[in-house]
Amino acid sequence: MLTVEALRAFGADIEDGLMRCMNNETMYLRLVDMALHDANFDRLVSALKAEDKKTAFEAVHAIKGVTANLSLTPLYETASEMTELLRTGADADYEGLLERLLQCRDEVLNR
Repeated sequence: MLTVEALRAFGADIEDGLMRCMNNETMYLRLVDMALHDANFDRLVSALKAEDKKTAFEAVHAIKGVTANLSLTPLYETASEMTELLRTGADADYEGLLERLLQCRDEVLNR
C-alpha cells in the first residue's frame, strides 16, 4: 500500500507534494497512484519501440509534468532528462533511460 512514509523513503518531496494538494494526504496519495498508472508510460514504451520520437517526447513530457507537480523527484529527474534529449531528437540510450524510469516507477509501486 502506498504511504507518505514510503514516498518519503523513495525520495519524493512529501511536504511540497502535500502542499500542492492542500495538505490532503488522501488526495495526494490518490493522485500519486493515478500518476504511477498513467497511460503515458505505455505510450512511451510503444513509441520508443516504434522509434517515434515525437510521440515518445509527448508521452515523457506529460510524465515529467505530473511527476513534477506531485514532487516525485526521482521519477521527475529521469523523465526530465529523457524529455530534453527527445526534444532535440538526439541519439541517446533511450532504452536505458526507459528502463531506469520504469524501474523507478516500479520501486514506488512495490513499496
